[in-house]
Amino acid sequence: MSDARDQRHKRAMQKRKALVDAKVAAATEDRGQLLILTGNGKGKTTSAWGSVARALGYDYPVGVVQFIKGTWECGERNLLATHTLLSVHTMGTGFTWETQDRALDQAACDAAWAVAKTWLSDPKYYLVVLDELTYMLKFGYLAIEEVEQALVERPREQSVIITGRAAHRRLCELADTVTEMQAVRHAFDACIQARRGLDW
Repeated sequence: MSDARDQRHKRAMQKRKALVDAKVAAATEDRGQLLILTGNGKGKTTSAWGSVARALGYDYPVGVVQFIKGTWECGERNLLATHTLLSVHTMGTGFTWETQDRALDQAACDAAWAVAKTWLSDPKYYLVVLDELTYMLKFGYLAIEEVEQALVERPREQSVIITGRAAHRRLCELADTVTEMQAVRHAFDACIQARRGLDW
């Protein structure tokens, strides 16, 4: 019985390897990519910071613009902020429901987007993360046409990660990879506080 099972496993893995090898061989285009991390589930920003750490691990310059979360402490940012190849700009006003000041939020968004546009046109940056950018589009602080243009015209080798809920349909159409985080259960809904070192 064990031999028969081993043989079935080997045949299945041989088929899988052939499929994977064929896909690897077909992937001939080498360029930067646009990734969207969206959905109502937890982990979008955390995933993006993981990619930041990965790029820095290969000595690639990275730029991170944080919209919305600028006033919150961020463990990943604390750890990596002194890295010579990392540039970080935070919008600085915090959550829009905290400020309740559209003019202030608009001005802060404009300043953050100006930084983002500079980095998106600079071939020095291997990776640019636009954390929570989706909210800037949703609330009307940025025009989708302007964001699309900056993404399309960026250097060929530059990758971009955009995070946030409810990613604009046109961003998703433009993206190479779209990942939707699904919320199955969240501790906050059970009145459990966000935890330092786990949630932020």
